[in-house]
Amino acid sequence: MRLALQTDYALRTLIYLAGHARRAHIAHVAAFFAISKDHVAKVVQQLVRLGFVRSIRGVGGGIELARPAESISVGEVVLAIEGNLHLLDCVATENLCVIQPACKLRRVLTEAERIQSDYLNSVRLSDVVNPGEQLVDLVTPAGEIAQS
Repeated sequence: MRLALQTDYALRTLIYLAGHARRAHIAHVAAFFAISKDHVAKVVQQLVRLGFVRSIRGVGGGIELARPAESISVGEVVLAIEGNLHLLDCVATENLCVIQPACKLRRVLTEAERIQSDYLNSVRLSDVVNPGEQLVDLVTPAGEIAQS
């Protein structure tokens, strides 16, 4: 499985917000990850529609998690953004292939999807970042990896 760039940005945004003790701004997320502000804005709109992020307008506004990081699973986010996660169309669609009724590969792929889904659903946002704990910028201003 390969995730779309939009899913990558959605997960990064959620990680940033989980690791940020207060409201953030789209520009902060984009600058932190060195990605396009416009791309982050599109992802945030989708995350708001899906109920993962809350957007507050006005003075003191910004974006924040709509739910606690402990209640958001990585699998839930991936499925919400990606939609169909099937490795092949035949896994979800009957009578797609002439050998489908006896196909052992279909069963293998179905089980692989189940294992992947179960694992991603077991990982919470809080498992990949401690809520409220500031993320560390690992890139120095010169673009070199920071030494720890």
